[in-house]
Amino acid sequence: MGSANKTGSAGRKVRIEEMRRAERARERRNRILTIAASVVVVGALVVGGVVLIQSQNGDKAAAASDAKGGTKGGTKTKKGETGHFVTGADGVRTWKGTLGRTHTTKPVTYPMEPPVGGDHNPVWQNCNGDVYTKPVNNMNAVHSLEHGAVWVTYNSKAARSDVDALAAKVRKTPYTLMSPVEDQKDPIMLSAWAHQRTVKSANDPAVDKFLATFVQGAQTPEPGAACTGGLGQ
Repeated sequence: MGSANKTGSAGRKVRIEEMRRAERARERRNRILTIAASVVVVGALVVGGVVLIQSQNGDKAAAASDAKGGTKGGTKTKKGETGHFVTGADGVRTWKGTLGRTHTTKPVTYPMEPPVGGDHNPVWQNCNGDVYTKPVNNMNAVHSLEHGAVWVTYNSKAARSDVDALAAKVRKTPYTLMSPVEDQKDPIMLSAWAHQRTVKSANDPAVDKFLATFVQGAQTPEPGAACTGGLGQ
Protein backbone atom coordinates (compact mmCIF):
# COMPACT_ATOMS: atom_id res chain seq x y z
CA MET A 1 0.00 0.00 0.00
CA GLY A 2 2.84 2.37 0.94
CA SER A 3 4.68 1.36 -2.22
CA ALA A 4 1.66 2.22 -4.37
CA ASN A 5 1.38 5.64 -2.75
CA LYS A 6 5.04 6.30 -3.42
CA THR A 7 4.69 5.22 -7.03
CA GLY A 8 1.60 7.44 -7.52
CA SER A 9 3.32 10.40 -5.87
CA ALA A 10 6.37 10.00 -8.08
CA GLY A 11 4.19 9.85 -11.16
CA ARG A 12 2.37 13.04 -10.24
CA LYS A 13 5.68 14.79 -9.68
CA VAL A 14 6.85 13.73 -13.10
CA ARG A 15 3.62 14.95 -14.76
CA ILE A 16 3.77 18.22 -12.81
CA GLU A 17 7.36 18.74 -13.89
CA GLU A 18 6.44 18.02 -17.49
CA MET A 19 3.56 20.52 -17.28
CA ARG A 20 5.89 23.12 -15.80
CA ARG A 21 8.43 22.57 -18.59
CA ALA A 22 5.68 22.87 -21.18
CA GLU A 23 4.41 26.07 -19.55
CA ARG A 24 7.90 27.57 -19.50
CA ALA A 25 8.32 26.63 -23.16
CA ARG A 26 5.03 28.34 -24.02
CA GLU A 27 6.10 31.44 -22.10
CA ARG A 28 9.40 31.55 -24.00
CA ARG A 29 7.58 31.21 -27.34
CA ASN A 30 5.16 33.97 -26.36
CA ARG A 31 8.02 36.26 -25.36
CA ILE A 32 9.79 35.59 -28.65
CA LEU A 33 6.61 36.28 -30.64
CA THR A 34 5.97 39.47 -28.68
CA ILE A 35 9.49 40.72 -29.28
CA ALA A 36 9.28 39.87 -32.97
CA ALA A 37 5.96 41.70 -33.32
CA SER A 38 7.38 44.73 -31.55
CA VAL A 39 10.35 44.80 -33.92
CA VAL A 40 8.02 44.68 -36.94
CA VAL A 41 5.86 47.50 -35.59
CA VAL A 42 8.85 49.68 -34.74
CA GLY A 43 10.36 49.01 -38.17
CA ALA A 44 7.13 49.97 -39.89
CA LEU A 45 6.95 53.19 -37.88
CA VAL A 46 10.54 54.08 -38.79
CA VAL A 47 9.98 53.41 -42.49
CA GLY A 48 6.74 55.37 -42.45
CA GLY A 49 8.46 58.30 -40.77
CA VAL A 50 11.27 58.32 -43.33
CA VAL A 51 8.79 58.22 -46.22
CA LEU A 52 6.79 61.06 -44.67
CA ILE A 53 9.89 63.21 -44.19
CA GLN A 54 11.06 62.53 -47.76
CA SER A 55 7.62 63.38 -49.08
CA GLN A 56 7.55 66.64 -47.13
CA ASN A 57 11.04 67.52 -48.31
CA GLY A 58 10.01 66.74 -51.87
CA ASP A 59 6.97 68.98 -51.58
CA LYS A 60 9.12 71.80 -50.20
CA ALA A 61 11.62 71.38 -53.03
CA ALA A 62 8.85 71.39 -55.63
CA ALA A 63 7.32 74.50 -54.11
CA ALA A 64 10.68 76.26 -54.10
CA SER A 65 11.28 75.26 -57.72
CA ASP A 66 7.85 76.52 -58.74
CA ALA A 67 8.55 79.82 -57.01
CA LYS A 68 11.66 80.15 -59.18
CA GLY A 69 9.66 79.62 -62.35
CA GLY A 70 9.30 75.89 -62.87
CA THR A 71 10.84 72.46 -62.39
CA LYS A 72 13.19 70.47 -64.56
CA GLY A 73 11.18 69.00 -67.39
CA GLY A 74 8.20 71.23 -66.62
CA THR A 75 6.78 74.36 -68.06
CA LYS A 76 8.38 77.57 -66.95
CA THR A 77 6.01 80.24 -65.67
CA LYS A 78 6.09 83.28 -67.90
CA LYS A 79 6.27 86.72 -66.33
CA GLY A 80 6.34 88.54 -69.65
CA GLU A 81 8.17 88.49 -72.93
CA THR A 82 11.95 88.76 -72.71
CA GLY A 83 14.39 89.96 -75.33
CA HIS A 84 15.44 93.08 -77.18
CA PHE A 85 15.41 94.68 -80.59
CA VAL A 86 18.36 94.45 -82.97
CA THR A 87 18.37 97.11 -85.69
CA GLY A 88 19.44 96.06 -89.18
CA ALA A 89 21.19 98.16 -91.81
CA ASP A 90 17.81 98.72 -93.50
CA GLY A 91 16.39 100.28 -90.32
CA VAL A 92 14.14 97.33 -89.48
CA ARG A 93 14.26 96.34 -85.82
CA THR A 94 14.04 92.59 -85.24
CA TRP A 95 12.99 91.23 -81.84
CA LYS A 96 15.53 88.79 -80.46
CA GLY A 97 13.96 86.81 -77.66
CA THR A 98 10.76 85.03 -76.74
CA LEU A 99 7.34 85.94 -78.09
CA GLY A 100 4.55 83.84 -76.63
CA ARG A 101 1.59 82.76 -78.73
CA THR A 102 -0.87 81.69 -76.07
CA HIS A 103 -4.48 82.83 -76.36
CA THR A 104 -5.66 84.63 -73.24
CA THR A 105 -8.40 87.02 -72.16
CA LYS A 106 -6.31 88.30 -69.26
CA PRO A 107 -4.45 91.61 -69.74
CA VAL A 108 -0.99 91.28 -71.29
CA THR A 109 1.77 93.84 -70.77
CA TYR A 110 4.08 94.00 -73.78
CA PRO A 111 7.74 95.12 -73.63
CA MET A 112 7.36 97.36 -76.67
CA GLU A 113 4.76 99.82 -78.03
CA PRO A 114 3.20 98.99 -80.39
CA PRO A 115 3.76 95.28 -79.61
CA VAL A 116 5.20 92.99 -82.27
CA GLY A 117 4.08 89.70 -80.78
CA GLY A 118 3.37 87.80 -77.61
CA ASP A 119 0.38 86.19 -75.93
CA HIS A 120 -2.83 87.67 -77.26
CA ASN A 121 -6.61 87.64 -77.34
CA PRO A 122 -8.28 84.68 -79.08
CA VAL A 123 -10.05 87.13 -81.45
CA TRP A 124 -7.99 88.99 -84.05
CA GLN A 125 -8.55 92.56 -85.16
CA ASN A 126 -9.93 92.67 -88.70
CA CYS A 127 -6.95 93.40 -90.94
CA ASN A 128 -8.22 93.26 -94.50
CA GLY A 129 -7.09 96.81 -95.26
CA ASP A 130 -9.00 98.09 -92.22
CA VAL A 131 -8.39 101.70 -91.10
CA TYR A 132 -9.38 102.51 -87.52
CA THR A 133 -9.68 106.12 -86.39
CA LYS A 134 -9.66 105.11 -82.71
CA PRO A 135 -7.10 103.01 -80.80
CA VAL A 136 -7.56 99.25 -80.98
CA ASN A 137 -6.74 96.73 -78.29
CA ASN A 138 -3.11 95.62 -78.50
CA MET A 139 -4.07 92.03 -77.73
CA ASN A 140 -6.37 91.81 -80.75
CA ALA A 141 -3.88 93.55 -83.04
CA VAL A 142 -1.10 91.15 -82.01
CA HIS A 143 -3.33 88.30 -83.10
CA SER A 144 -3.55 89.99 -86.51
CA LEU A 145 0.24 90.12 -86.68
CA GLU A 146 0.28 86.39 -85.98
CA HIS A 147 -1.86 85.97 -89.12
CA GLY A 148 0.73 87.84 -91.18
CA ALA A 149 -0.67 91.37 -91.11
CA VAL A 150 1.29 94.63 -91.04
CA TRP A 151 0.06 97.19 -88.52
CA VAL A 152 0.51 100.86 -89.46
CA THR A 153 0.35 103.18 -86.44
CA TYR A 154 0.72 106.90 -85.81
CA ASN A 155 0.44 109.44 -83.01
CA SER A 156 -0.62 113.08 -82.82
CA LYS A 157 2.80 114.25 -84.06
CA ALA A 158 2.23 112.70 -87.47
CA ALA A 159 1.23 115.11 -90.27
CA ARG A 160 -2.40 114.88 -91.29
CA SER A 161 -1.38 114.51 -94.93
CA ASP A 162 0.77 111.48 -94.06
CA VAL A 163 -2.03 109.88 -92.07
CA ASP A 164 -4.44 110.29 -94.98
CA ALA A 165 -1.94 108.95 -97.53
CA LEU A 166 -1.12 105.93 -95.38
CA ALA A 167 -4.82 105.22 -94.84
CA ALA A 168 -5.38 105.18 -98.58
CA LYS A 169 -2.46 102.75 -99.04
CA VAL A 170 -3.73 100.45 -96.26
CA ARG A 171 -7.25 100.31 -97.70
CA LYS A 172 -5.80 98.93 -100.93
CA THR A 173 -3.60 96.32 -99.19
CA PRO A 174 -5.03 93.05 -97.78
CA TYR A 175 -3.49 91.87 -94.49
CA THR A 176 -2.93 95.37 -93.19
CA LEU A 177 -4.57 97.52 -90.55
CA MET A 178 -4.03 101.05 -89.30
CA SER A 179 -4.82 102.80 -86.02
CA PRO A 180 -3.59 105.61 -83.75
CA VAL A 181 -1.17 104.70 -80.90
CA GLU A 182 -0.43 107.84 -78.93
CA ASP A 183 2.21 106.23 -76.65
CA GLN A 184 4.55 105.13 -79.44
CA LYS A 185 7.91 106.91 -79.56
CA ASP A 186 7.84 108.02 -83.22
CA PRO A 187 5.10 109.70 -85.29
CA ILE A 188 4.73 106.84 -87.81
CA MET A 189 5.64 103.19 -87.22
CA LEU A 190 5.15 99.91 -89.07
CA SER A 191 4.90 96.60 -87.21
CA ALA A 192 4.84 92.94 -88.20
CA TRP A 193 5.36 89.83 -86.08
CA ALA A 194 8.80 90.26 -84.42
CA HIS A 195 9.67 93.21 -86.71
CA GLN A 196 9.19 96.96 -86.53
CA ARG A 197 10.49 100.18 -88.04
CA THR A 198 9.94 103.92 -88.07
CA VAL A 199 9.30 105.82 -91.31
CA LYS A 200 9.61 109.54 -91.90
CA SER A 201 6.48 110.01 -94.00
CA ALA A 202 3.93 108.25 -96.14
CA ASN A 203 6.24 108.83 -99.14
CA ASP A 204 9.21 107.10 -97.50
CA PRO A 205 10.28 104.21 -99.80
CA ALA A 206 10.64 102.08 -96.68
CA VAL A 207 6.83 101.91 -96.41
CA ASP A 208 6.35 99.92 -99.62
CA LYS A 209 9.43 97.80 -98.92
CA PHE A 210 8.17 96.88 -95.44
CA LEU A 211 4.75 95.97 -96.81
CA ALA A 212 6.25 93.89 -99.60
CA THR A 213 8.50 92.02 -97.17
CA PHE A 214 6.20 91.42 -94.22
CA VAL A 215 2.61 91.21 -95.49
CA GLN A 216 2.18 87.41 -95.22
CA GLY A 217 5.97 87.30 -95.07
CA ALA A 218 8.32 84.57 -93.92
CA GLN A 219 7.99 85.75 -90.31
CA THR A 220 4.25 84.88 -90.21
CA PRO A 221 3.49 82.26 -87.53
CA GLU A 222 0.13 81.37 -89.15
CA PRO A 223 0.34 82.09 -92.89
CA GLY A 224 -3.00 82.12 -94.66
CA ALA A 225 -5.05 82.60 -91.48
CA ALA A 226 -8.05 84.91 -91.88
CA CYS A 227 -7.92 88.68 -91.53
CA THR A 228 -11.71 88.99 -91.69
CA GLY A 229 -14.42 87.71 -89.39
CA GLY A 230 -12.63 89.01 -86.31
CA LEU A 231 -13.13 92.17 -84.29
CA GLY A 232 -14.11 95.40 -86.01
CA GLN A 233 -14.68 98.88 -84.57
